Amino acid sequence: MNDTQQMKLAIINYKGGTGKTATAVNLAHGLVKRKKKVLLIDVDPQGSSGHHLGVNYRYTLYDILINKKEITEVVEEARPGLDMICANEHLFPAELMMAKQDNREFVLSEALENMTKSYDYILFDCAPSMNLMSQNVLVYVDSVMLPVSMEYLSLIGVKQLLKNIKIVNRLFSKNVMISHVVPTFFDRRNKKSTDVLNSLKRVFHHFVTAPIRYSVDLSEAPGNKQTIYEYNPKSKSVEDYEFLVSEVIKNDGKK
Repeated sequence: MNDTQQMKLAIINYKGGTGKTATAVNLAHGLVKRKKKVLLIDVDPQGSSGHHLGVNYRYTLYDILINKKEITEVVEEARPGLDMICANEHLFPAELMMAKQDNREFVLSEALENMTKSYDYILFDCAPSMNLMSQNVLVYVDSVMLPVSMEYLSLIGVKQLLKNIKIVNRLFSKNVMISHVVPTFFDRRNKKSTDVLNSLKRVFHHFVTAPIRYSVDLSEAPGNKQTIYEYNPKSKSVEDYEFLVSEVIKNDGKK
């Protein structure tokens, strides 16, 4: 793989319910529609991304990390142009085993080192917790996308994540940066949405993207194992994610 032509992006927030998986799945599909080759890696034991896309898998990330399976055996084609490494509850014991290893924060990086297939983007759908797997992801990636729901408590997760990124950068000589802050579940009619959005803009300035508006379509799409592009191509959410895809491509200098 040619790192100069590849973006490794963690989609993460330590608070649950921020639209993290929806952002990961729909961003991935949106990039594919722009002719990008994407690998989506689920590092959440709930395995939500795989369920959302309806992926039938034989092996998971656990088999790469613990059973030393070849990556080519584990990668599944979720959609044409969109590959996926799925996860399930086996990631819990995987973390316990990783914790006993030397250089435990680099287990994921070492496991993905021999990836042979070329991708423009490697996206990680992370668990909403400060765990060893999330630390492994932060050590591996170039940048972080932070979905933030329009709830006051979601700002707490933002502060915790910022602290952890600084610690990872200091301890492991990394330069991981937040590249995008994505307001989710935005409802212009709700004063709380406007207040939280303004708070994000004060802290993150130009990193805040256009909001992903609240949409029934977005909540219904996973139950049909579809992305928003598939479930309702005319949904306002498609317009929102198209803006986000454009921002990601522009930010990464990809044409």
